[in-house]
Amino acid sequence: MSTAQPGTSGNGGPLEGAVVAVAGAGGPAGHAALLRLAEAGAVVVGADADVERLAQGVDAARFAHGGATVTGDTVDLLDPAAARAWADRTEKEFGRIDGLVHLVGGWRGSATFAETDLADWDHLDRLLVRTVQHTSLAFEGALKRSGNGRFLLISAAGASKPTAGNAAYSAAKAAAEAWTLALADAFRKAGGESGPAAAAAILVVKALVHDAMRAERPQAKFAGFTDVKDLAGSIVDTWTRPAEEVNGKRLWLTPQP
Repeated sequence: MSTAQPGTSGNGGPLEGAVVAVAGAGGPAGHAALLRLAEAGAVVVGADADVERLAQGVDAARFAHGGATVTGDTVDLLDPAAARAWADRTEKEFGRIDGLVHLVGGWRGSATFAETDLADWDHLDRLLVRTVQHTSLAFEGALKRSGNGRFLLISAAGASKPTAGNAAYSAAKAAAEAWTLALADAFRKAGGESGPAAAAAILVVKALVHDAMRAERPQAKFAGFTDVKDLAGSIVDTWTRPAEEVNGKRLWLTPQP
């Protein structure tokens, strides 16, 4: 098992020797993150509720980066015990955890504020808030032990400037951001005068775009959207900056509203 600090082994990319878990690894953003993290030299442990999509992402990352350790685990992140078991299992197998990237997503909206269906809130609360709570509580200890851990939430600009038809979605994203900033404060307090040894940060996008979307809508401009490959690169880049510089920050990948 590697005990090297990320980026210090000299054998490859900036995350050589690191172990990074990706929650929601089965979607397009998850696939891109698995690829980029593997390219950066990390051991990558993906989790998703969709077995087939997760396997596709894991296989693609392994194929693209021969020799990379990329694994997949079917985890119900709505179950706090399952999330904690995933964290414990990962740390036991690989000796450390240096990151948790939260990519569990979902969207529901309405034409107007008055037409908001509170069933949408219940759905988004589970996907966008509960999974953040469960993973952060499960991984906090390991990330502090890492010495350079990262908890990264992918959020949306709508959390800061909600629109009428996105009340439930924006509120859920805002709640997830607040929870992540509370974790950042815990890391700050644990670091004391020496500064935090781990960071919790929020990467903010307007929306995400990937190759399949462009193929389906070749005339669309996707103005202000962030490509999932660029998001993956920004995820890796958070480890190249000191934890104190990243902790508790919203890192905007789109113009601020």
